[in-house]
Amino acid sequence: MIHYISKEWLSLERLKEVIDSHAEIRLSDESVAAIVKCRKYLDDKMEALDKPIYGITTGFGSLYNVTIPKEDLSQLQHNLVMSHACGAGETVRPEIVKLMLFLKVQNLSYGHSGVQLVTVQRLIDMFNNDILPVVYQQGSLGASGDLAPLAHMSLPLIGLGEVLYKDRVRPAREVWAEMGWEPIRLQSKEGLALLNGTQFMSAHAVWSILKSMRLSRWADRIGAMSLDAYDGRIEPFLPLTHQLRPHNGQIETGKRFCELLEGSELISRPKEHVQDPYSFRCIPQVHGAVKDNILYVKSVIENEINSATDNPNVFPDEDMVISAGNFHGEPIAIPMDALAIAMSELASISERRTYQLIHGLRGLPKYLVANPGLNSGFMIPQYTAASIVSQNKGLCWPASCDSIPSSQGQEDHVSMGSNSATKLVRVVDNTETVLAIELFNAAQALDFRRPAKTSPTLEAIYADYRRSVPFIENDTYMSPLIARSVAFLRDRPQKMG
Repeated sequence: MIHYISKEWLSLERLKEVIDSHAEIRLSDESVAAIVKCRKYLDDKMEALDKPIYGITTGFGSLYNVTIPKEDLSQLQHNLVMSHACGAGETVRPEIVKLMLFLKVQNLSYGHSGVQLVTVQRLIDMFNNDILPVVYQQGSLGASGDLAPLAHMSLPLIGLGEVLYKDRVRPAREVWAEMGWEPIRLQSKEGLALLNGTQFMSAHAVWSILKSMRLSRWADRIGAMSLDAYDGRIEPFLPLTHQLRPHNGQIETGKRFCELLEGSELISRPKEHVQDPYSFRCIPQVHGAVKDNILYVKSVIENEINSATDNPNVFPDEDMVISAGNFHGEPIAIPMDALAIAMSELASISERRTYQLIHGLRGLPKYLVANPGLNSGFMIPQYTAASIVSQNKGLCWPASCDSIPSSQGQEDHVSMGSNSATKLVRVVDNTETVLAIELFNAAQALDFRRPAKTSPTLEAIYADYRRSVPFIENDTYMSPLIARSVAFLRDRPQKMG
């Protein structure tokens, strides 16, 4: 499969298809023409320049008023990339770095950045050959672009830094020699175009949204299995109630649960209890709110990845170079914080359902084992889920409400969106684990309802799950089983149920 980078609207679904299929990317003729045209305009502009242009003939940040001699402009861009590679902390996972490369190519392809065609092509070569720069999670303020992480992403272009290639971290210069590539000599503005931009934040957001969409679907399946295993009621999911409060996600969730539970012996049998706890009865409202939030954040991020976010912006047709603030992360920082809150709530209500299942109510044994006392059973997996949910609460403090001035006050308001991005990934990972623990408990509880069966859809999921995770008769080593439950959620096709 080949994907052509162009001005055509890029959806997250298309981006996922490109990544999942290991597709090659190439520039469309339209993109090549736009990049070449913009670079030529900038070169011609430099010849007739009668005033300084920020970042092109001047220093950066608070050094904006320092004019750089023409013969030093290439060195200026080289120095910019080197000096800004100040990342720290853990490295960014490879799949997110690959998204960064893709999104940077997309950003530069619009012809408003002034980069050389060879620079964009080298980024494409890195993507297509899975040569992934080593990038660090800490260092960006999410304001003047993701400066530090994008500097690490760009170091290999000039023959510096390290890359992950064929499962080994190696100096970029060594890999370049193997590939027969020469380091690129950056021209005016190129370093700034590479470092200014929101691709670190955006790549984390894309990864998180795609995973959140998958986990939202799993939360419905797992929640439905838990509801049936708990001997819950179907009435809170019927459409009449949701017509009175017509939030789209709520309506969709109610409908989905009715579909998932269709044909279940358990859900249709008479109930002794009049109501279920909120963690079951309010699933449409909570899962639905998460669905609505995911769709909102998805719309924001899709807008972002279809934008030019570096600075200054070059407009060849209008004969203008405008220094502005498209690199500022605020438009996506706030939504990323909101998505972290939403996913944290998906984990929170999941943990409460797990707690209800092990509570020894409605004919289920305490801790979901036949001989509690001698066996602790499923007591401690709930502790694990509770600890993760508590950690999520701390991670949900919005990074976007903070700002620390930098660059001698020139950059006096920053988004901290990079922190929003990295903690969002952690919250999403945590939510996956909590849902996996609920599935671990729900399948165990379902076994205590035999010979009665749940719906054909959920029975199929249960049977598939049991091929990975067994019924627990007596106490055993639980951690590997939780890990297998997480792997089940990651590996199973999304068309299931």
